[in-house]
Amino acid sequence: MEGFMGTGNWLGILSIVFIVLCFYFTLTFFQYLKQEDARLTKQSKLGAVICLALSLLIPAIYNLYIFFEMMR
Repeated sequence: MEGFMGTGNWLGILSIVFIVLCFYFTLTFFQYLKQEDARLTKQSKLGAVICLALSLLIPAIYNLYIFFEMMR
């Protein structure tokens, strides 16, 4: 039996951190877009997309792992 701070809880916290980072990169994207800085706009957009993808994929992969372990 997992304790209070088991793997699922840590992955939930990690997912929330990536969502916050995605929000930060999105805000900086709009800031650089207004300043018309193409290089920083592209970097912040890429950072936002990567953070959003990680925040959604980490819990999904963990849930698939748990599902397949339970089906054994």
